[in-house]
Amino acid sequence: MATISVKVEFSGGLEVLFSNQRVHTIDVPAVDAATSTASTLQHLIVYLRDNLLQERIELFVENGTVRPGILVLVNDTDWELEGEGEYVLKNKDEIVFISTLHGG
Repeated sequence: MATISVKVEFSGGLEVLFSNQRVHTIDVPAVDAATSTASTLQHLIVYLRDNLLQERIELFVENGTVRPGILVLVNDTDWELEGEGEYVLKNKDEIVFISTLHGG
């Protein structure tokens, strides 16, 4: 099975949910087995939830996507400009999740 290597970074407090590790380099399937389509950012979010998230799922995922208040960058570009969850992952992509929600 072919894989794609993706660098994932968490900041703004999200790293606490992922074993206090800011940067992860992970290999994800190039093709989603369930749909036989190219893996997308949405597939990556599910992969992160199921394989790396250590606690408090509700602080990262809501209604099948990242919760409001989390900025997502794809290779330093806002994911809204890249098609959000429909963005097709490419080898060596850099995906950054930044929480903009802070206590006070």
